[in-house]
Amino acid sequence: MSKIAEIETILIDIPFDDFYDGPRNKPRGWVQRDTLLVKVTTDDGIIGWGESFAYACRTASRAAVMDMFRPRLIGQSFDDMAALSREMQRQLHIQGRYGITIFAWSGIEMALWDVKAKREGVSLARLLGGRNRDSVPAYASLVRYGESLPVARVTETAMARGFSDVKLHEIAYDCIAAAREAGGSQLRLTTDVNCNWSLDQAHDLLPRMKALDLYWVEEPIFPPEDFRTLAALERENGVALATGENACTAFQFREIIPAVTFVQPSVTKIGGILEFMAVADATLQAGKVLMPHCPYSGPGWWASLQLAAALPHVGMLEHLFIAPKCWVGADMPLPKDGIVAIPDEPGLGFTPDPRALRDFSVQD
Repeated sequence: MSKIAEIETILIDIPFDDFYDGPRNKPRGWVQRDTLLVKVTTDDGIIGWGESFAYACRTASRAAVMDMFRPRLIGQSFDDMAALSREMQRQLHIQGRYGITIFAWSGIEMALWDVKAKREGVSLARLLGGRNRDSVPAYASLVRYGESLPVARVTETAMARGFSDVKLHEIAYDCIAAAREAGGSQLRLTTDVNCNWSLDQAHDLLPRMKALDLYWVEEPIFPPEDFRTLAALERENGVALATGENACTAFQFREIIPAVTFVQPSVTKIGGILEFMAVADATLQAGKVLMPHCPYSGPGWWASLQLAAALPHVGMLEHLFIAPKCWVGADMPLPKDGIVAIPDEPGLGFTPDPRALRDFSVQD
């Protein structure tokens, strides 16, 4: 019976370009991406890799892994992952059942599954019950530009690289309309509002989104947990809504799944592989569409690929459309003409890129 011998964290911070070099009226906002790697080593020498959500919370997520979970897990068996997950959530519920606590557990749990699959000599998808496909569609997820011209130009760039689906992170009508004009009717377009519209704005803008033929509108209002209002907005305005990227554990998704068309669990935030699988099953039973949130280039991306291989009802994966100085993982599986080939190596298939570790690891 293998036991956990060590848990370590490695923080990677990599600058990126956003595919637009033209004039801007506003300075760039997001210019670097944080990845918190979680490395688990067993007493028989197997190494597993996971990823805890770290955008703008990397110090807190790392501290939660090392201070809250590590002392409880060293020396523990992980044969029964469901029991271990329940026990960790129970022990740490006083620190919060969602947010940073679950971000930290997501990375550890992911790494433990990586170990389990490696021990069996199979990919995670095969360990979870079978590899049902070798590739999965992906959409280009653009950063927020806040101006019509960059939005239009980068939409054209994404389409030129083979994407037929593009997600914006724009909140202004003019920017969204610019993408539609640039992409034409052949582009399937969505936007993530990140909860920036008031309810009145949502009622005003959603009919306009319908006129632009948006595939979905993501998190239109705050709070994102106002599921009754989301359900009413979707029903009254005839525009499909998406949410779930900021929810943790399958328990929170009990209300999300009935409320919207597109359900968006994020494996680095939800509590790891088992919680994701529970949400995937509930989504399928409810007849809704599973659209994982996964704008990652570390183990979270590889885990999402393995889950997509195991779960044929995953619709598309989210590919963050940026040009980093390097990728976190070696041999990064990138979309080609909007399709990602899914690795079939043991475990997640993730190995850190030596350059990322050498040139972009940081200490907080």
